[in-house]
Amino acid sequence: MNESLLRDLVPAVIGILVRRGADFAAAEDAVQEALIRALETWPDDPPRDAKGWLVAAAWHKFVDSVRAETSRRGRELAVEVEPPAGPVPAGDDTLWLYFLCAHPSLSPGSAVALTLRAVGGLTTRQIATAYLVPEATMAQRISRAKRRITGLPLDRPGDLATVLRVLYLVFNEGYSGDIDLAAEAIRLTRQLAATTDDPEVSGLLALMLLHHARRASRTGPGGRLVPLAKQDRSRWDTALIAEGVMILQTALARDRLGEYQAQAAIAALHADAPSTAETDWVQIVEWYDELLIFTDGPVVRLNRAVAVGEADGPLAGLAALSELDPDLPRHTAARAYLLERAGDLEQAADLYAEASRTATTVPERDHLTRETARVRQSLRP
Repeated sequence: MNESLLRDLVPAVIGILVRRGADFAAAEDAVQEALIRALETWPDDPPRDAKGWLVAAAWHKFVDSVRAETSRRGRELAVEVEPPAGPVPAGDDTLWLYFLCAHPSLSPGSAVALTLRAVGGLTTRQIATAYLVPEATMAQRISRAKRRITGLPLDRPGDLATVLRVLYLVFNEGYSGDIDLAAEAIRLTRQLAATTDDPEVSGLLALMLLHHARRASRTGPGGRLVPLAKQDRSRWDTALIAEGVMILQTALARDRLGEYQAQAAIAALHADAPSTAETDWVQIVEWYDELLIFTDGPVVRLNRAVAVGEADGPLAGLAALSELDPDLPRHTAARAYLLERAGDLEQAADLYAEASRTATTVPERDHLTRETARVRQSLRP
């Protein structure tokens, strides 16, 4: 059974239940129960109409839960036992569900978890495993998020930028356990792209594909971090790169540039280059200048400074870097790299060592430690 295809149906089924009178939290719980039942029974007895089966099963789960609650409180059942007659509608509320799960009243962490649960169809256990937190903790986070958005009207205007930010956060989590969050983010973004023609959605999808294409070359044995300059480019997924470039070119042709399209253009230039030395760094700097128009953040400026160092020489890069807060993450490592390229190996080695002590991940720390040893080795007679 294709579990990914099954999860694709989740937003539509939740939307149908909500339109039939269920509140969001109850609808989402009922659909999750129906999914579990589907995983148990479909391998031996697959339905001819998967969406209709899920709607019927989820509706009955919802009715059962209302009955139990009504019985407990001594009230009359307020919903029909059978769902309204007629075929399941072809359309769905997928786009609305994206907006609802990325509601501005939710924290980024809650929005990500709720999107994976309601739109992605993942179980609470799967999400908890991916984020390396106890299942009970994730269950509480999702429950609070559902309570916060329950009762919001279907016609509430959504913020596409928030939806895209949530999907980007999911993608950047990478993968853990049996759930590949990067692949899941790509799947969800493809789904979103099918419901809206906004070029920024295409830009985000292209960005994800271009980054994902390099995944196999980013780590070596034992999870060892491999920087871009030393990656084996023959291991890059050329089919994903071609698809990402095509999607990006179509989006750029609409002349409605946004931050994700600009980021994707930078990623495309990296993907197109045979080596670091042959990369069109001048054009990358120009795209960073475009990106700064949409998101003038310190991380973007730091990456631009490194690109300037490649395009115009390490001294120009150091000058651009000097304008930024030295406490910025990766600032010390970037300065060490540019100083090494400028020939100041002794100071570069000291800065690599300093950066390794403040690294936020083990692979990054180990990489910077190896860089320290490599430069110090070159200083020996």
